Amino acid sequence: MAVNAAPSGEAPAGRLAGRWVPWLVIGLWVALAAVMVPLSGKLSSVTTDRAVDTLPTGAESTKVAVLEDSLPGGEDNTFVFVYHRVGGMTAADRATVERHYNTLAKRYPPKVAAPAGEDDEGPPTRLSTNGKAMMFTLDVSTTYGAPEAIVGPLRDAAKDRPAGLELDVTGPAAVDGDMDAVFDGIDLQVFLTTVVVVTLLLILTYRSPVLWLIPLVVVSAAALTAMATVYLLVKGFGIVVNDQNSALLTILVFGVGTDYALLLIARYREALHHHENVRVAMVHALRGAAPAIVASAATVVAGLLCLLVADLNSTSGLGPIGAAGILCALVAMLTLFPAVLVALGRRIFWPAIPRFSTTVEQKPGLWGRLGTAISRRRWVATLGSLGVLGVLAVGLAGNTGALREQDQFLSAPESVTGFTVLRQHFPELGGQPMTIFTRPAYQEGVLDIVKGTRGVAMAIPGQTKGGWADISVFPTDAPDTVAEYDTIKRVRTAVHAVSGAEAIVGGPSAENLDTEVTTSRDEKLVIPLVLAVVLIVLGLLLRAVVAPLILMATVVVSFAAAFGGSVFVFDTILGFKGIDYSVPLLAFLFLVALGVDYNIFLASRAREEAVRLGTREGMLKALSATGGVITSAGLVLAATFAVLVSLPLVMLIEVGFLVAFGVLLDALLVRSILVPALTLLIGRRMWWPSRLSRPVEPPDGRRSLADDEDPALQR
Repeated sequence: MAVNAAPSGEAPAGRLAGRWVPWLVIGLWVALAAVMVPLSGKLSSVTTDRAVDTLPTGAESTKVAVLEDSLPGGEDNTFVFVYHRVGGMTAADRATVERHYNTLAKRYPPKVAAPAGEDDEGPPTRLSTNGKAMMFTLDVSTTYGAPEAIVGPLRDAAKDRPAGLELDVTGPAAVDGDMDAVFDGIDLQVFLTTVVVVTLLLILTYRSPVLWLIPLVVVSAAALTAMATVYLLVKGFGIVVNDQNSALLTILVFGVGTDYALLLIARYREALHHHENVRVAMVHALRGAAPAIVASAATVVAGLLCLLVADLNSTSGLGPIGAAGILCALVAMLTLFPAVLVALGRRIFWPAIPRFSTTVEQKPGLWGRLGTAISRRRWVATLGSLGVLGVLAVGLAGNTGALREQDQFLSAPESVTGFTVLRQHFPELGGQPMTIFTRPAYQEGVLDIVKGTRGVAMAIPGQTKGGWADISVFPTDAPDTVAEYDTIKRVRTAVHAVSGAEAIVGGPSAENLDTEVTTSRDEKLVIPLVLAVVLIVLGLLLRAVVAPLILMATVVVSFAAAFGGSVFVFDTILGFKGIDYSVPLLAFLFLVALGVDYNIFLASRAREEAVRLGTREGMLKALSATGGVITSAGLVLAATFAVLVSLPLVMLIEVGFLVAFGVLLDALLVRSILVPALTLLIGRRMWWPSRLSRPVEPPDGRRSLADDEDPALQR
């Protein structure tokens, strides 16, 4: 079909099409880069994974962690050395253990000496009842370094031992050290891997030796600007940035930034066929694409800012971090990217350079044929899509239990295997120790109550410092199990009943329990808020009520299907032992906020075309025009999140796979088939209560048939 193109001077674009505008924008970005790029490298210096910075603000375990850090010597890292021999410990083995302890105790003496009479609590080394293992604990002050810096030298210092004597260095600090080692250099790894993935996809998409480089450079500039912006937010407002959120920032900026680039390039290429002047063509492309891009960014930003109401510090911190990244990507793709494209002219599209012509031949293409097929079989398309989503959602019946900290690693490090060995030979010490702080006058009373609490294997009184006395409590059950959590709850109930003691219970497992409880509470608060905010943005964009409700429903159903399918993969194929507590909320946020983007791109174009063509033809035109670019955008966004699958941490693998799978499901099934089919079934009522939902009166006064009333369309 031939369509007349607008002459070069038609519909003037105003001052935005001036020759000087692109170069001014590029100059401003160069000046901005000179300031922001040096700051971006400082982001890693303000990232933190300390418990007090990531735990729930008001949780009891957080109060314990804060108190530990504030008391003299309370910031020690606890390591547990477990020696074991299959045939039983020999005299030489025992001598080796004693020698290792004495050497390490001298090498890492406590920075604060214990008060007189409190430095001798029995022999430092302990022999198991079966005679096959020995263990000792070593408290190392943080002044000697962070856990990841200390655990390696500790393991090396204990290498000289008799053949056959095995050693595992474990304990809370060793687990933290191994976890931090996973994140060491993760920002650079994620950045480089993402750049490679996006580069390959852009080359495949455009099949041009040059065009792929432009969005990549601009998105990289947006990412560096976002990192600098987050650094300034940390310094100015004290928000929490951990390594996980820093990695997600890079993924978000590259994913959404590339999506915006693909959408704008598609509109720009289309406009170049209709306008001879490249600057005028870009202004028209921006007029067509910018509303959908801005609405998309507003949806994601609004959804991310909903995280500010979360009580978990690491979750609430992701809100402003992610929002800053999205805004930087939005500004870069609507200013710097168009300016660079215009400055380079049509030749940037070589070898497939779009030519200006007074008539443009429009071919139906793959997406046009798909739209025609959906139009003829609307019920089949709708029910078939819902059937696929329903089958995938069945996977939610699988193992959705919380993932234990020890199961977070793709390949269990020494600190994790050491817990298993410790529990095997010292069952009374198999759980992670709880820490109780109480007023000194009540220490004996609290100690007696704790010893009599079910699930407690042993309770050891500690030192008195700064007006507080501590007690170490060892549960009988394995770490991060329901049984251990029940013991923690019973201990808390028991010590809280001691009037005047002001006792509080913390420790690694207590922190995990409080985090899990807080995350569950945050989900109940954040998820409805995200749905409401996204619904409002859709309503403002489409100026309707029905369409936003339909689009939101499809995204929620898509999320359930993606989650169910992912649980099946995690449980049955990958053998993961649960879902990390943070995954459901993060996945919901990303899939709802990002998944609705594709519906925004499609629905906004459908509404634009419906003004001229009616709802049916408008949707088919929108599907034909946006099908290719939205699918490409979905593939890029899914690929960027899939980068997380390459990391050796189960939590990041789960987030990366779930979001990537959900994005593909949304782009390839929900947006391509389900939404068009539902729109064709509902007809003009989709736009209620706007004027598009009302029947159109033809010039001769006779009432016209609405899209959904045409008998020819019901075949």
